[in-house]
Amino acid sequence: MGEKINVVVGFDQKEAIAFHTFTQSVIEKSSLPVTFTPLAVNTLKDYKEEHTDGSNAFIYSRFLTPYLNDFKGWAIFADGDMICQADIKELWDLRDESKALLVVKHNYKTKASQKYLGNINENYPRKNWSSVVLWNCSHPSHKILTPDFIAKQTGKYLHRFSWLNDNDIGELPMEWNWLAIEYPINIKAKLIHFTLGTPCFMNYRNTEMANYWLEANKRSLQGFE
Repeated sequence: MGEKINVVVGFDQKEAIAFHTFTQSVIEKSSLPVTFTPLAVNTLKDYKEEHTDGSNAFIYSRFLTPYLNDFKGWAIFADGDMICQADIKELWDLRDESKALLVVKHNYKTKASQKYLGNINENYPRKNWSSVVLWNCSHPSHKILTPDFIAKQTGKYLHRFSWLNDNDIGELPMEWNWLAIEYPINIKAKLIHFTLGTPCFMNYRNTEMANYWLEANKRSLQGFE
């Protein structure tokens, strides 16, 4: 079997349309076969979510990515509230065997104290680093990331990748996790992240760069009246 790209995508029923729109945008531009694993809570039989501080259903389960891949090979994790504007193979080709994972290392203060559905939007170190992760699932440091372990950890510990040494965390170009509204408009962004609110929500339908999401959503619904 030839090479294929393994993508784990955050899924929340409150914005299920975001998952389908994102996967549409990946498929239509990819030059390699892509497999998608939705992080839907009803499919995670070995994991029981006991955290109560999440703004979405996959805020902690994203760290199951190595476990879900049997601690083998590589995988991309991405939040569902995104649009891909480039061949996902370009991101896949940035794999680095010397790193445990690679992320866009954001360093910013949010422009908004609230985000979609009234959720509080706090500033914290390494904010949004974990929203796109190129995982080296076979890296030995990830062996501790079992369902039981993740269920007991704090968001602070997990989202800051505290089980890793800093030199194990590689860096991706900013274009692979461009934060709409938070950052200036960038027509060359390869992954646009609608972190404050996907344009599926009325309040974000006319925000900066929303047109890219709306166009992809329209293509995902092509053929339906």
